Order: sequence, then structure tokens, then C-alpha cells
Amino acid sequence: MAQSWFGKAYAPAWVRVCLALYLAAIGLVLLLPVSYSDIVTAIGDALASRFGALGFGTGWIEFIANILMFLPLGMLLTLLFRHPWAGFALAVILSISAEIVQLVIPGRTASLRDIVANGAGAAIGALIAWIVIVIRRRRPSPPPVTMRAR
Repeated sequence: MAQSWFGKAYAPAWVRVCLALYLAAIGLVLLLPVSYSDIVTAIGDALASRFGALGFGTGWIEFIANILMFLPLGMLLTLLFRHPWAGFALAVILSISAEIVQLVIPGRTASLRDIVANGAGAAIGALIAWIVIVIRRRRPSPPPVTMRAR
């Protein structure tokens, strides 16, 4: 089967459906004029009070959240195009685009740190998906079923 970065998508329908739902949800998170600093602060306070994670600042919580937010995108795009660089590159392009748009959205700020975290998440997701793809390719296929004459 020939492979190309942005040519024919080889993924089953469930990958496409999950990707469409994910993009809709991530679009809302990235582009709504909502500041998530209160949520990040609440998580930081909860970590500090419950686990004594006093040195774990809210900047790190936001960084990890951005990694986790883009991990599925790297996975789904890699499954869709069957190439890890396609998953990573498209996710980074989406991240950069979202940060540029956030420059004009009230209450939002663009950040290079977010792009780095999003790229890291996409890279991890793409790597996980690529490992799954490689393992599935190397798995021996079952022998063909033949009818025996009686």
C-alpha cells in the first residue's frame, strides 16, 4: 500500500469520526474567549493541599494540560495518514494557528510555551500511534481459509 503524507487517508471510519469530534471540542477550548486560569489555579491548590506539591506551580499544570490536550490529536492524525510526521506536523500547524487567532480574542493570550507543549503532546501521540501501526504491520496474518473437498 502506497503511503503519502497528505494523500489518501487510510484509516477506518472510527478514526475519522473521533478526529472530527476531537477537533470540534479542541476548537472550543482553544478559541472561546474564556480564561482557564481559575481552573489551573484550582488544580494547583488541590495538588498543594492534598499531596503537598507546593513546588508544582500552575505554569507546569497548564504545560502538562496542553501536552495531554494534543496527545490524542497526534495519535488520530497519525492513524489517519499512517505517517507520524504528518500527525505531528499537522498538530503543530493547528497549534500555531490557534495561538495566532488567540492574539485577537479578548481574555486570551498567545504563548510560545503553549506551542511547545502542544507539539510535545502531538509528538508523543504520534509516536504511540506509530508504534501501534508498526506492530500491526509486523503481526503475521492468519492463513487463508480454504474449503476442503470431501
